[in-house]
Amino acid sequence: MKIYLAGPMSGIQFYNFPAFDAAAARLRALGHSVVSPADLDREHGFDGMSGDPAPFTHRDVMRWDLPAVLDADVVAVLPGWQASKGTAIELAVARGVGIPVLDAETLEAV
Repeated sequence: MKIYLAGPMSGIQFYNFPAFDAAAARLRALGHSVVSPADLDREHGFDGMSGDPAPFTHRDVMRWDLPAVLDADVVAVLPGWQASKGTAIELAVARGVGIPVLDAETLEAV
């Protein structure tokens, strides 16, 4: 199953990269293909673990995150997703086109 991870990043230490990385590793170990916003940020030259501020806006990030959402079989949410502006956008798109939303830990429907 191809899973897009969604969850809070802004305002969280290290942009929550440790939580995204841990969830991605666990899901990959279960045999899933995982797309993580932390990995997408790294591909665009930003590592949240550096302590530097993110060099792009939410709009910039949505340019590469939303196509990944649309390419996924499911979206799996990390803890704290309810307070995330970016996750709200990602889930609106996913739900709008019928992509299931699951809890990243249990893989049960949210």
